[in-house]
Amino acid sequence: MTQWKRICTLDEIPRLGARVVERETSPNIALFRTAEDQVFALLDQCPHKQGPLSQGLVTNTHVTCPLHGWKIGLVDGQAQEPDVGCTATIPVHLEDGWISLESGPDSH
Repeated sequence: MTQWKRICTLDEIPRLGARVVERETSPNIALFRTAEDQVFALLDQCPHKQGPLSQGLVTNTHVTCPLHGWKIGLVDGQAQEPDVGCTATIPVHLEDGWISLESGPDSH
């Protein structure tokens, strides 16, 4: 059974913005909020040169890395062509305005 850990409320992430969830191990997790209030979670690390995706520009369901402009899909973590690479996605759950991340021994 999936266990969830409450992180924050939806209102704590600006629309078209991000919030960093710090972890004991690197990299941290970036929570993203779209204009339509969808929420996604990725490791806060671009697959190209490990730029902080949480500082990137969110458009539709992509984030643009602030270092070199790579567009990364929020749904699947894949770099948009012609770039190649992937960052890990983290299961996220939104219920009653609360955002939770999957937790457990094998998560993240």
